[in-house]
Amino acid sequence: MIMKGKKGVILGIANKKSIAYGIAKACREQGAEMAITFLNERFEHKLAPIADDLGCGARLYPCDVSKPEEIKALKESLEKDFGQIDFIVHSIAFAPKEGLSGRFSDISKEAFDVAMDISVYSLIEVTRELKPILSDNASVLTLSYYGGVKYIPNYNLMGVAKAALEMTVKYLAEDLGRDGIRVNAISAGPIKTLAASGIGDFSFMLKWNAAHSPLKKNVTIEEVGNSGMYLLSDLSSAVTGEIHYVDGGFNVMGMPAVEFDENGKPHIAWNGESK
Repeated sequence: MIMKGKKGVILGIANKKSIAYGIAKACREQGAEMAITFLNERFEHKLAPIADDLGCGARLYPCDVSKPEEIKALKESLEKDFGQIDFIVHSIAFAPKEGLSGRFSDISKEAFDVAMDISVYSLIEVTRELKPILSDNASVLTLSYYGGVKYIPNYNLMGVAKAALEMTVKYLAEDLGRDGIRVNAISAGPIKTLAASGIGDFSFMLKWNAAHSPLKKNVTIEEVGNSGMYLLSDLSSAVTGEIHYVDGGFNVMGMPAVEFDENGKPHIAWNGESK
């Protein structure tokens, strides 16, 4: 099995629909051992059964990344239970509601600071704090989205945070490469997760992506999970600083596919039908 003997930690599973769960499941199926973290007591109760399903058992730790002391405590717990770890999955992002609707220019500094702290700086802080227990050739993986590269309606502040996250991946990759640590990101297509529920018109985004991606479908957490497992494994030992798209090819499209009627008038192709 590809991940046999590997140990790691997954931050950011909310439920079994989470992309992070898809990655954790793929790693577990390939032999990895892991711990998962929870934000607060409410999530602890929800994640306990998931930890059991993943074979984590008691390896379920609190970690609110807005609290540095909890990140330090996480490092101590992981070191006690595992000694060293081979991978980190950072699947954490947050923006206040005001940052996901309305005029972008109306976003407050407070909302901006919160989004950047939780969604971006936490990757730096978690990686730095856990670095002493990372093994040789360790791999760090985070999650991005196309809204960090191009404008996506209603993504607003989170788009700016994802743009910063992607550059953070590149700078961390250069900085930690000398220590043998790889840092990459997956940019997944839209998936109906708990986090996505806060984005306005998300159902339309799903339909648009399915209609206009080359593969004409939306991706699943299993598909993203397999790509994540690859980036965490030794199969990707020469890959770092990459933003790996798992979106059915949507990111390569410069404009929607079109069809023409008998008079040569163009129509946007929509799931095989002209609208």
